[in-house]
Amino acid sequence: MRPRLAVDSDLLRLERELRAEGFCRIAGVDEAGRGPLAGPVAAAAVVLPYGVELPGVFDSKQLSAEERLALRDELRELPGIDFAVAMVDAAEIDRINILNATKLAMRRAVAALKSVEVVLVDGRPVGGFGVPSRNVIKGDARSASIAAASIFAKVARDEWMTASDREYPGYGFAVHKGYGTAGHLAALKRLGVSPIHRRSFRPVRELLEPPPEQLELW
Repeated sequence: MRPRLAVDSDLLRLERELRAEGFCRIAGVDEAGRGPLAGPVAAAAVVLPYGVELPGVFDSKQLSAEERLALRDELRELPGIDFAVAMVDAAEIDRINILNATKLAMRRAVAALKSVEVVLVDGRPVGGFGVPSRNVIKGDARSASIAAASIFAKVARDEWMTASDREYPGYGFAVHKGYGTAGHLAALKRLGVSPIHRRSFRPVRELLEPPPEQLELW
């Protein structure tokens, strides 16, 4: 039996403070996939239900893939939960850069919610939500809503990369999820750049635009 999240848990402190200020629809927002060489960046927005017993929610990076999947499934069955996941693909990342793409994915996820009154966003400030927002450094370890969003974003992106492994076999996307592992770099050199690689990221860019060979000194 998964441990439950006590109503007085420190992981719900920020949500309790916002409720005391009069906010009811509190969305936690987090992203997954800023660093990989391939695939989209994903963001999730989650409004946890109030007055419902919650499962223990923890930073997705501290959970195994199986634990994240089980917890994601448990969370999305909660009565009254509202969640959305948005992705920005590699081509758009190359066009607007990864920081702007991450912010765009976050805004799209929040916009897809049924309603929201305030946003708790992991990391640095992000604007443009249309409602007040507060950034929380290391928010996935300090807010249940952000922690839940990190789980939704990570699982959704992992599932996307696993599906892409079948479309673009040989790169190992199902294993490394697009991150720049030694195996991924070796496959990239062997197979070349796929349509889902981020061409603006240096290891990929250098394959497309190799530096000129140095002149041999005599």
